[in-house]
Amino acid sequence: MYLTFDDSLVTGNEMIDSQHKEWIDRINQLMKTCETDKEKMAAVKMLDYMADYADFHFGEEEKLQESIGYPGLAEHKKKHEEFRKAVEELKEMLEEQEGPSDAFAKAVEENVMKWLTFHIQSFDRSVAEYKYMRSNADIL
Repeated sequence: MYLTFDDSLVTGNEMIDSQHKEWIDRINQLMKTCETDKEKMAAVKMLDYMADYADFHFGEEEKLQESIGYPGLAEHKKKHEEFRKAVEELKEMLEEQEGPSDAFAKAVEENVMKWLTFHIQSFDRSVAEYKYMRSNADIL
């Protein structure tokens, strides 16, 4: 299974959308590594990248939310922490294996791919809608 950045994942914020596209590309690379290479170090490097990119991306999202006075910031931060924990658990899982197993790939699908899709479609979209409403309060 691979992710596709489509209209269902567009938030309308160009910076956030471009970061989501990059992230999805890297997740797809990780899944390809799981399917074809089965190389542990390649998967570990992809997870490390994902953890670093999460820190960068979540930081950007949280700065944006602070700048617009988004009321759901604390809850959004909690969701970001859930993701960080999931990536750490995936790294621990991988450390115990010879390489990325089918169970590992399934865990990536559940804890990264589905999480990210839901997060973008719900939490990130609500931020974009809030930002739009604040920016256009005079015409609403």
